[in-house]
Amino acid sequence: MSNKKISIFVFFLMTVLSVSLKTYFAYYVDLSLGVKGLVQNLILLMNPYSLVALILSALLFFQGKKAYWLVFTGGTLLTLLLYSNVVYFRFFSDFLTFSTLNQVSNVESMSGALWSSFQWYDFFYFLDTILYLVLLTVKREWLSVKTVKRKFVPVLMGVSIALFFINLAFAEMDRPELLTRTFDHKYLVKYLGPYNFTVYDGVKTIQNNQQKAMASADDLTRLQSYTKTKYAEPDEQYFGIAKEKNIIKIHLESFQTVMIGKKVNGQEVTPFLNELATGNNDFIYYNNFFHSTGQGKTSDAELTMDNSIYGLQQGSAFSLKSDNTFQSLPAILHQKQGYSTSVMHGDYKTFWNRDQIYKRFGIDKFYDATYYDMSEKNLENLGLKDKEFFKESIPYLKKEKQPFYSHLITLTNHYPFTVTPQDATIASPETGDKTVDGYVQTARYLDESVRQFITDLKNEGLYEDSVIMIYGDHYGISENHNAAMGQLLGEEITPAKFMDLQRTGLFLKVPGIKGHVDSTYASQVDVMPTLLHLTGIDAKPYVLFGTDLLSKKHNQTIVFRNGDFITPEIKSINGVFYDNNTNQPLIDTELTAKATQIKNTVATELEMSDSLLNGDLLRFYNNKDFKEINPADYDYPNGTVSGMK
Repeated sequence: MSNKKISIFVFFLMTVLSVSLKTYFAYYVDLSLGVKGLVQNLILLMNPYSLVALILSALLFFQGKKAYWLVFTGGTLLTLLLYSNVVYFRFFSDFLTFSTLNQVSNVESMSGALWSSFQWYDFFYFLDTILYLVLLTVKREWLSVKTVKRKFVPVLMGVSIALFFINLAFAEMDRPELLTRTFDHKYLVKYLGPYNFTVYDGVKTIQNNQQKAMASADDLTRLQSYTKTKYAEPDEQYFGIAKEKNIIKIHLESFQTVMIGKKVNGQEVTPFLNELATGNNDFIYYNNFFHSTGQGKTSDAELTMDNSIYGLQQGSAFSLKSDNTFQSLPAILHQKQGYSTSVMHGDYKTFWNRDQIYKRFGIDKFYDATYYDMSEKNLENLGLKDKEFFKESIPYLKKEKQPFYSHLITLTNHYPFTVTPQDATIASPETGDKTVDGYVQTARYLDESVRQFITDLKNEGLYEDSVIMIYGDHYGISENHNAAMGQLLGEEITPAKFMDLQRTGLFLKVPGIKGHVDSTYASQVDVMPTLLHLTGIDAKPYVLFGTDLLSKKHNQTIVFRNGDFITPEIKSINGVFYDNNTNQPLIDTELTAKATQIKNTVATELEMSDSLLNGDLLRFYNNKDFKEINPADYDYPNGTVSGMK
């Protein structure tokens, strides 16, 4: 029997192999990494081993049963890291970073959504863990007391390190500048694996944290030199046309314009927004308006819309940069034209750290969940139902000192997209995917909510003399549901088509401008300079990455947080260039050269935006057109509405 016992070296190999096998399982079952060709598949085959083997081999320095338990613990921790990434990816289409761990307070509010991400086959990720635990506790006699010679351990570690550099060499061949100019986490995981990505992320987090201490006014000067080149002169006929008009922002949670004009079972999903999208009314409809959010999702959209900068590459600036200096749109409107400013949201003020970051934006009032009737009958998914939210917000809007800037954030159209049978006024498309099926029903509910709100604004005399903006904050349906979306739309969701689905739409009503459809390419970063010019405030003195939508010099390059981009001519997805009209890979050499140049500019732009946030560069800006915000001047006391939980 003794010659059949399992040695610690064999147990080590078993653990390395089992952790790597379930990593492969995750690659091909749960994680959409866009793997193509022999080289990328070989890299995928190689990348789990290096760090797994390095960590576990270091534990072989220990002897006896302790070594078995340490190797088991190491394998279990790696499994938990892998599985946490799988669950996070199902929900966010991204990977865990040290920055996102700072947002753990958001998990409680989204626990229901996370639970719905679990799959029946998840037991596979822990099958080896259970078997090894049985071996260590019940079948201990199967284990050998023979140890690995300590001089052999450095050899194992050296082989692991060598394997990493071979992996990295192949990765750099296939994806040059992988570690220096890659913003897409899926790229990094595809080439490095989830375990090496965690180490890389840790190093980047330390570097980013050090950046603020090392930043100087010279960094701001370089940033200003770049953003000044992007400035677009306002069109004279629109400049100041909305001076001192109320501004009402209607933030549509997870809304994608793929629902505009879509019918399910013969019924329009969004009949009211369909009306607005015709342009035969008061609203300009920008049908090529895209989100530009990253891991911060809704908070990134808020950051970008109010500051014309991009969210962080990792984590949410709302959580990680809440002590930064900002020169935000609401504060500028207040200082230049006496606007009162407010945010209204049917969730609690600590979610996304809003009660802190809004003080840095100069928001006067924050009507959070404590100002609304949060009785059980009014709640769905993450918080207050949209219809109830809009109805209860009207009295607060009426009390605002005019001109006002008010931002209303909806909630019901949020993953996992649930509505009660009473609120579901359109039948499910029955794709077999509960996320896609639910999205259709919550999008209809959202559409009805917006119709009700616009009607109430008219009835209360708040419609005619107001700028009204309606927009989607980020995608609702991730690429994990491409099969069901393809079934719903009747076409295959290719990478190029998936980029098309990132349109979130912008409906803009400006008193004095007739409604129409505008096919200009734009994103959330362009909203702030547009509103500044509409209200007669020149955007030039401020550090902005977007350009005025109504300017003849508007820049139509849409930058995505992962480094992809789209223009009227070109798409760039995972480093591959496509013709934007045909969605086929580019073969035109002139366009390819142009695409390469734009790609480099996009990388520079994201680096500049990151440097602004990580270095807190606006603290160095002595802007004569802006008085620095003192957060101590703002306070958001709780409301006293009955029914509050």
